[in-house]
This record gives sequence, structure tokens and C-alpha cells, in this order.
Amino acid sequence: MTNWLEKTKRPVLPIYLAALVWPIMALVLPIYTLGGLIATAVISAGVYIAGTKLCPVRVVRVPVAYATGNEDVDALLNGVTANLDALHKLNDEIPDKQLSDAMDRMEKAGRSIADTVAKTPDKARNIDRFARYYLPEMVKLMGAYAELEKQGVKGENADQIEADLRRNADTTAAAFENLLDALYSAEAMDISTDIEVLDSILKSQNLTK
Repeated sequence: MTNWLEKTKRPVLPIYLAALVWPIMALVLPIYTLGGLIATAVISAGVYIAGTKLCPVRVVRVPVAYATGNEDVDALLNGVTANLDALHKLNDEIPDKQLSDAMDRMEKAGRSIADTVAKTPDKARNIDRFARYYLPEMVKLMGAYAELEKQGVKGENADQIEADLRRNADTTAAAFENLLDALYSAEAMDISTDIEVLDSILKSQNLTK
């Protein structure tokens, strides 16, 4: 799941219909005269208004790129989002519950990682291997497994691949969650320090009784 922006989209059909009025009216009236010109303009405007009633403005959702102010970070985050979208789609194709649950965890942690870096671009260096290797590799492995499922491949080799993927998926999901936790470690230390300072102040003022 990508970041989305809602935009209004005006239909072009009313414009085409209004423009079509002019050549048609040229066959009926001498539009080179003032009267003919005014009549054609009024009819064209009426057709345009009628067209807008028949074809109202639509609200469409369009994907938007990250805009952190750093092109390299934006490209990194867009790549992460694309891979997470691919992982989400593959999850819909894989019936194995254990694998699906692990993929849900990966996606949830991955999107939180991307959101965190989008807010604090300086943290991008901490997710380089996650973005460029771990996540794409997991998408590749799950894609290969989904293809085996689609082809209905059974047997000892297929069972071994599934068992390996289950073990690897759980480990990878935990690694993604640990990475997210590490991104917040500095903030957690700051918050802990602030809490200790506040507690000391309250105690010094005898406000904790």
C-alpha cells in the first residue's frame, strides 16, 4: 500500500461537445455574422453546461512519491513502498497461514520503518540494507513460492522449501520489528531521561505524595 493523494478530475467530454457545436452551427447559420456568432456561442455554452451535469467532476486517488527534500532518501523510500506493495499482493496469493501472518508482520513493520524515515530522513542510513537487500530478497523468495503454489507443485522438495520459508519468514519478520525498534531507541532514551527529570522535580517539590 502506497501513499495516496485525492485529486479532482474534470471530464473533457463537455469541452469536446462544446467545440463540436461550432462546425455543426457553421452548416446551419452564418457564424461569421454577429448574430450567428452570438447564437453559436450561447448554444456552445449551453452544451458545455449540460455536459458538466451529465459528466460530473470525479475524485480520483493517485499515488504520490515521498518528498523529504533528499532525492536519494525519496528514491529509497519509494523502493521500499513498491516492495511492500508487492509483498502485500503476494500475501493474498499464499494460503499458508503461518507464512501469511509473518508477511503481515513484515509489512506492518516495513511501513512503519518507511514512515519513520520519511519524518526523519537522517535515519535513512540505518535502513540501507533493509531497503536494498533484505526486503527485496524476501519479495523474491515469496514470489518464487507463490509461483510453486500456483503451479500446484507437490513433493519432498516443495515441502522442504515451504518449511525453510516458514522458518526464514518468522526470523525476517522479527528482524524487521527489531529494526523498527532500533530506529526509536534514541527517542526512547530521550523520553526516559525526560521522565526521570520530571520525576525528580516533582519529588523535590513534594508533589508526588
